[in-house]
Amino acid sequence: MSLDLPFDNSFTHELPADPEPDNFRRAVHGACYSRVQPTPVAAPTLLAWSPEVARLVGLPEDPQAHPELAQILSGNQVLPGMDPYAACYGGHQFGNWADQLGDGRAITLGEVLTPSKQRWELQLKGAGPTPYSRRGDGRAVLRSSVREFLCSEAMHHLGVPTTRALSLVGTGDEVVRDMFYDGNAKPEPGAIVCRVAPSFLRFGNFELPMARGEHELLRQLADYAITTHFPELLSQANDAGQSISASTYAAWFTQVCQRTATMVAEWMRVGFVHGVMNTDNMSVLGLTIDYGPYGWIDNYDPDWTPNTTDAAGRRYRFGNQPRIAMWNLVKFANALHPLVGSVEPFEDGMRAFSDTLGQHTLASFAAKLGLEPFAGDEDPEDPRSGVSLANQSMRVLGSTPTDMTIFYRALADVPVQANASDDELLAPLWAAYYEADPSTITPATRSLTLAWLRQLGERVRGEAIEPAHRRARMHAANPKYVLRNYLAQLAIDKAEAGDPSLIHELLEVMRHPYAEQPTHEQHAAKRPDWAKDRAGCSMLSCSS
Repeated sequence: MSLDLPFDNSFTHELPADPEPDNFRRAVHGACYSRVQPTPVAAPTLLAWSPEVARLVGLPEDPQAHPELAQILSGNQVLPGMDPYAACYGGHQFGNWADQLGDGRAITLGEVLTPSKQRWELQLKGAGPTPYSRRGDGRAVLRSSVREFLCSEAMHHLGVPTTRALSLVGTGDEVVRDMFYDGNAKPEPGAIVCRVAPSFLRFGNFELPMARGEHELLRQLADYAITTHFPELLSQANDAGQSISASTYAAWFTQVCQRTATMVAEWMRVGFVHGVMNTDNMSVLGLTIDYGPYGWIDNYDPDWTPNTTDAAGRRYRFGNQPRIAMWNLVKFANALHPLVGSVEPFEDGMRAFSDTLGQHTLASFAAKLGLEPFAGDEDPEDPRSGVSLANQSMRVLGSTPTDMTIFYRALADVPVQANASDDELLAPLWAAYYEADPSTITPATRSLTLAWLRQLGERVRGEAIEPAHRRARMHAANPKYVLRNYLAQLAIDKAEAGDPSLIHELLEVMRHPYAEQPTHEQHAAKRPDWAKDRAGCSMLSCSS
């Protein structure tokens, strides 16, 4: 297969460029991007490869016959048709305006337009400094790159809207990082991930020109986003005999709200914590982007965040993600206000966010519990407890350290017969508890759990759901395998020692997260004790 890819670089062709050709750190005004070449690395080695993503962009599923791929995907070789650049954007970080940020260690190679008219942006993360690198070196280390590569693909196969990852390349260079910002910097192996998405446009791309009063640039960028990535809105305007207008921008905002709601609801369904929901990390396409200090809920705790930078305020904790998404959308609305001119259309968009989030969340819980979709978009309260089944399940999870993933997966094995004994009801759940001896759970937790299980069983019997259908529905909503932090860390440990085999194994396991995989049962186990407080398995910093 030829490596001649059909590049169609709409972003650089249609939007204004930074006129300065040299690569030095600076404020960039009046432009959406700066052209910049990747910085060559010493000895690129292809460590991991996603055949599904390769197929999407028109590359061979088996890279072995093309040794030049390591050169291309490390930035050492630029193919004809590529037009490398770093994007200019700003953003709110931890609730505060940070002004210009931009792609400080990501360089887009170009956009591939496939025969089916799918557009895929190929972006190298860790490819060297750009005008937006601030005090950074533009590089990435192996540990963060392994985590991004694996999680991008794991999230896709879980059904969560996400950017993808094509490749993981070791650079042969060392990168100095202070992992916890405590003065203990040390050299680590470097790596580069090739990220793939229709676009990496984010809220911050629009916030920066608005903050600077560059309203014409804002309009150009919004028109580009709608025309290229939301063409159905352009068709609606044309059908009405209009060009892009205030109502088009408002309709676009509503779509972004709905997509964001769906994405966050999916995060909550599978127990994912993004860790750094700054507005520059929010995609206008509703995709999960920028896998930094993310984490997976082990023992259920809505106040948990994996980000050491956020340890005090816990702004980006698991249970707060829907609220932060709304806050970010308000900032996005502020950025678009000069194009719309009134507040009411944005209020409509925010209502669409709330409605979509609520509907998606209820549908997710119905599937997770093995119930028919809740009628009237409402999970009715139990008259005895005054609490809905969905809300009560979270109370049960939080009553004692309980593995969220294992708990919901095990519910499919809990008997629903009215005459099931207490021990029969609890037996499938023992594996989800983190107590050394689950039989010692407190009487209050035991009573709460049993009451809820009997309430669930009563609902199931009332719906008369065929058992095999219910089990299949639950297994399709409750993954058995998620990319737990300790699994990623084990893969990192081996890769840093020169053995990428666990990366390949985990990639294969995470391709089928809802399936029983008897030969990989060890990867479905709850977090081991050794991983509870180990760096990389519990908390992570924003450092790459």
